[in-house]
Amino acid sequence: MITTVMIDLDGTLLPFVQDEFVKLYFGGLCRKIAPMGYLPDKAVKDVWGGTKAMITNDGSRTNCEAFWEYFRRENADLPEIQPLCDEFYTKEFDEVKACLKYKPDRRGFIDGIKALGLQTVLATNPVFPYSAQLTRMNWAGLSESDFSYITSYENSRFCKPNPKYFEELLEKINRKPSECVMIGNSAAEDIFPAEKLGIKAFLVTEFLENPENLDISGVMQGSLSDAAEFVKSLI
Repeated sequence: MITTVMIDLDGTLLPFVQDEFVKLYFGGLCRKIAPMGYLPDKAVKDVWGGTKAMITNDGSRTNCEAFWEYFRRENADLPEIQPLCDEFYTKEFDEVKACLKYKPDRRGFIDGIKALGLQTVLATNPVFPYSAQLTRMNWAGLSESDFSYITSYENSRFCKPNPKYFEELLEKINRKPSECVMIGNSAAEDIFPAEKLGIKAFLVTEFLENPENLDISGVMQGSLSDAAEFVKSLI
Protein backbone atom coordinates (compact mmCIF):
# COMPACT_ATOMS: atom_id res chain seq x y z
CA MET A 1 0.00 0.00 0.00
CA ILE A 2 1.33 3.43 -0.96
CA THR A 3 1.68 5.82 1.97
CA THR A 4 4.41 8.23 0.89
CA VAL A 5 5.31 10.31 -2.16
CA MET A 6 8.92 11.43 -2.50
CA ILE A 7 9.29 14.46 -4.76
CA ASP A 8 12.37 16.01 -6.32
CA LEU A 9 12.69 19.80 -6.41
CA ASP A 10 14.95 21.17 -9.15
CA GLY A 11 13.52 20.57 -12.62
CA THR A 12 10.53 18.76 -11.11
CA LEU A 13 8.66 21.19 -8.87
CA LEU A 14 10.87 24.05 -10.07
CA PRO A 15 10.83 24.81 -13.81
CA PHE A 16 14.42 25.50 -14.74
CA VAL A 17 17.37 24.10 -16.61
CA GLN A 18 20.22 23.10 -14.31
CA ASP A 19 22.96 24.97 -16.21
CA GLU A 20 21.14 28.30 -15.94
CA PHE A 21 20.53 27.79 -12.24
CA VAL A 22 24.20 26.94 -11.62
CA LYS A 23 25.40 30.05 -13.49
CA LEU A 24 23.29 32.42 -11.39
CA TYR A 25 24.04 30.52 -8.19
CA PHE A 26 27.80 30.67 -8.58
CA GLY A 27 27.67 34.30 -9.64
CA GLY A 28 25.85 35.29 -6.46
CA LEU A 29 27.93 33.12 -4.17
CA CYS A 30 31.23 34.40 -5.58
CA ARG A 31 30.14 38.00 -5.12
CA LYS A 32 29.27 37.22 -1.50
CA ILE A 33 32.62 35.69 -0.57
CA ALA A 34 34.93 37.80 -2.76
CA PRO A 35 35.53 40.41 0.00
CA MET A 36 37.01 37.59 2.10
CA GLY A 37 39.72 36.98 -0.50
CA TYR A 38 38.10 34.13 -2.43
CA LEU A 39 38.81 34.38 -6.16
CA PRO A 40 35.83 33.38 -8.34
CA ASP A 41 37.48 30.71 -10.51
CA LYS A 42 39.13 29.02 -7.54
CA ALA A 43 35.97 29.26 -5.43
CA VAL A 44 33.84 27.65 -8.14
CA LYS A 45 36.39 24.88 -8.56
CA ASP A 46 36.41 24.22 -4.81
CA VAL A 47 32.62 24.24 -4.50
CA TRP A 48 32.50 21.61 -7.23
CA GLY A 49 35.21 19.68 -5.41
CA GLY A 50 33.20 19.84 -2.20
CA THR A 51 30.10 18.73 -4.10
CA LYS A 52 32.00 15.73 -5.41
CA ALA A 53 33.02 14.94 -1.82
CA MET A 54 29.34 14.85 -0.91
CA ILE A 55 28.33 12.74 -3.90
CA THR A 56 31.05 10.20 -3.09
CA ASN A 57 30.40 10.34 0.66
CA ASP A 58 30.74 6.88 2.19
CA GLY A 59 28.31 7.61 5.01
CA SER A 60 30.98 8.11 7.66
CA ARG A 61 29.95 11.75 8.10
CA THR A 62 27.19 14.11 7.01
CA ASN A 63 27.32 15.71 3.59
CA CYS A 64 27.80 19.04 5.36
CA GLU A 65 30.91 17.73 7.06
CA ALA A 66 32.19 16.18 3.83
CA PHE A 67 31.78 19.46 1.95
CA TRP A 68 33.42 21.72 4.50
CA GLU A 69 36.28 19.32 5.21
CA TYR A 70 37.19 19.51 1.55
CA PHE A 71 36.57 23.24 1.13
CA ARG A 72 38.52 24.25 4.21
CA ARG A 73 41.43 22.02 3.26
CA GLU A 74 41.64 23.69 -0.15
CA ASN A 75 41.44 27.18 1.37
CA ALA A 76 43.39 26.79 4.59
CA ASP A 77 45.06 30.18 4.09
CA LEU A 78 41.78 32.08 3.80
CA PRO A 79 39.19 33.17 6.41
CA GLU A 80 36.37 30.87 7.53
CA ILE A 81 33.24 31.58 5.47
CA GLN A 82 30.63 29.03 6.52
CA PRO A 83 28.60 31.63 8.50
CA LEU A 84 28.77 33.97 5.48
CA CYS A 85 27.53 31.20 3.20
CA ASP A 86 24.73 30.41 5.64
CA GLU A 87 23.68 34.05 5.39
CA PHE A 88 23.85 33.89 1.58
CA TYR A 89 21.34 31.05 1.43
CA THR A 90 18.78 33.03 3.45
CA LYS A 91 19.30 36.32 1.58
CA GLU A 92 21.05 36.71 -1.79
CA PHE A 93 20.30 33.15 -2.91
CA ASP A 94 16.69 34.17 -3.44
CA GLU A 95 17.79 36.20 -6.47
CA VAL A 96 18.68 32.97 -8.28
CA LYS A 97 14.95 32.43 -8.88
CA ALA A 98 15.52 34.51 -12.02
CA CYS A 99 16.41 31.17 -13.64
CA LEU A 100 12.78 30.01 -13.45
CA LYS A 101 11.10 29.60 -16.84
CA TYR A 102 7.81 30.66 -15.29
CA LYS A 103 6.45 31.32 -11.81
CA PRO A 104 5.21 27.97 -10.54
CA ASP A 105 2.51 27.39 -7.97
CA ARG A 106 2.66 23.77 -6.84
CA ARG A 107 0.17 24.23 -4.03
CA GLY A 108 -2.54 22.35 -5.90
CA PHE A 109 -0.22 19.48 -6.73
CA ILE A 110 0.96 18.99 -3.13
CA ASP A 111 -2.48 19.52 -1.61
CA GLY A 112 -3.92 17.01 -4.08
CA ILE A 113 -1.48 14.34 -2.96
CA LYS A 114 -2.04 15.06 0.72
CA ALA A 115 -5.80 14.96 0.19
CA LEU A 116 -5.34 11.32 -0.75
CA GLY A 117 -4.05 10.72 2.76
CA LEU A 118 -0.45 10.41 1.63
CA GLN A 119 2.73 11.71 3.24
CA THR A 120 4.87 14.06 1.12
CA VAL A 121 8.66 14.09 1.37
CA LEU A 122 10.96 16.54 -0.40
CA ALA A 123 13.61 14.22 -1.82
CA THR A 124 15.91 16.85 -3.28
CA ASN A 125 19.60 16.04 -3.65
CA PRO A 126 21.15 16.96 -0.28
CA VAL A 127 24.04 19.07 -1.54
CA PHE A 128 22.59 22.29 -0.08
CA PRO A 129 21.89 23.38 3.50
CA TYR A 130 18.37 23.18 4.89
CA SER A 131 17.96 26.95 4.56
CA ALA A 132 18.66 26.74 0.82
CA GLN A 133 16.06 24.00 0.42
CA LEU A 134 13.50 26.25 2.12
CA THR A 135 14.38 29.20 -0.11
CA ARG A 136 13.96 27.12 -3.28
CA MET A 137 10.71 25.58 -2.02
CA ASN A 138 9.34 29.09 -1.66
CA TRP A 139 9.95 29.66 -5.37
CA ALA A 140 7.40 26.91 -6.00
CA GLY A 141 4.88 28.52 -3.65
CA LEU A 142 5.60 25.92 -0.96
CA SER A 143 6.80 26.00 2.63
CA GLU A 144 8.40 23.76 5.22
CA SER A 145 5.02 22.59 6.52
CA ASP A 146 4.14 21.06 3.13
CA PHE A 147 6.51 18.17 3.73
CA SER A 148 6.96 15.74 6.57
CA TYR A 149 10.68 15.43 5.80
CA ILE A 150 13.17 17.41 3.71
CA THR A 151 16.62 16.11 2.81
CA SER A 152 19.53 18.54 3.19
CA TYR A 153 23.28 18.33 3.56
CA GLU A 154 22.97 18.52 7.35
CA ASN A 155 20.70 15.47 7.73
CA SER A 156 22.05 13.24 4.94
CA ARG A 157 25.13 11.09 4.50
CA PHE A 158 24.64 10.13 0.86
CA CYS A 159 23.56 11.80 -2.39
CA LYS A 160 21.73 10.81 -5.51
CA PRO A 161 22.39 8.77 -7.62
CA ASN A 162 23.70 6.51 -4.84
CA PRO A 163 20.85 4.12 -3.91
CA LYS A 164 22.03 4.51 -0.32
CA TYR A 165 20.48 8.00 -0.42
CA PHE A 166 17.09 6.33 -0.73
CA GLU A 167 17.97 3.65 1.81
CA GLU A 168 18.84 6.33 4.35
CA LEU A 169 15.70 8.30 3.52
CA LEU A 170 13.49 5.23 3.95
CA GLU A 171 15.06 4.65 7.35
CA LYS A 172 14.56 8.27 8.40
CA ILE A 173 10.87 8.26 7.49
CA ASN A 174 10.31 4.67 8.63
CA ARG A 175 8.91 3.44 5.33
CA LYS A 176 9.38 0.35 3.16
CA PRO A 177 10.16 0.70 -0.57
CA SER A 178 6.78 -0.82 -1.45
CA GLU A 179 5.05 2.03 0.41
CA CYS A 180 6.69 4.78 -1.62
CA VAL A 181 6.63 6.55 -4.97
CA MET A 182 9.47 8.75 -6.26
CA ILE A 183 8.69 11.61 -8.65
CA GLY A 184 11.62 13.30 -10.36
CA ASN A 185 13.02 14.63 -13.62
CA SER A 186 16.37 12.83 -13.67
CA ALA A 187 16.52 9.30 -15.01
CA ALA A 188 19.92 8.59 -13.45
CA GLU A 189 19.39 10.32 -10.10
CA ASP A 190 15.69 9.94 -9.32
CA ILE A 191 14.23 7.03 -11.24
CA PHE A 192 16.66 4.13 -11.59
CA PRO A 193 18.20 4.29 -8.08
CA ALA A 194 14.70 4.36 -6.57
CA GLU A 195 13.45 1.51 -8.74
CA LYS A 196 16.54 -0.49 -7.86
CA LEU A 197 15.29 -0.58 -4.27
CA GLY A 198 11.72 -1.42 -5.23
CA ILE A 199 10.33 2.11 -5.03
CA LYS A 200 7.83 2.91 -7.75
CA ALA A 201 8.93 5.92 -9.80
CA PHE A 202 7.56 8.46 -12.24
CA LEU A 203 9.75 10.55 -14.57
CA VAL A 204 8.60 14.15 -15.09
CA THR A 205 9.67 15.14 -18.60
CA GLU A 206 9.07 18.90 -18.82
CA PHE A 207 12.68 19.53 -17.84
CA LEU A 208 13.97 16.01 -18.38
CA GLU A 209 17.57 15.28 -17.39
CA ASN A 210 19.06 12.27 -19.15
CA PRO A 211 22.52 13.27 -20.43
CA GLU A 212 23.61 9.65 -20.15
CA ASN A 213 20.97 8.71 -22.77
CA LEU A 214 19.65 5.94 -20.55
CA ASP A 215 16.85 3.83 -21.96
CA ILE A 216 13.71 5.28 -20.40
CA SER A 217 11.24 3.58 -22.73
CA GLY A 218 10.01 1.33 -19.94
CA VAL A 219 9.68 4.13 -17.38
CA MET A 220 6.37 5.70 -16.39
CA GLN A 221 6.67 9.31 -17.56
CA GLY A 222 4.85 12.51 -18.44
CA SER A 223 3.88 15.83 -16.89
CA LEU A 224 3.54 16.67 -13.21
CA SER A 225 -0.23 16.31 -13.65
CA ASP A 226 0.36 12.85 -15.11
CA ALA A 227 2.46 12.04 -12.05
CA ALA A 228 -0.46 12.97 -9.80
CA GLU A 229 -2.74 10.64 -11.78
CA PHE A 230 -0.13 7.88 -11.53
CA VAL A 231 -0.09 8.24 -7.76
CA LYS A 232 -3.89 8.06 -7.65
CA SER A 233 -3.84 4.86 -9.70
CA LEU A 234 -1.70 3.16 -7.06
CA ILE A 235 -4.09 3.73 -4.19
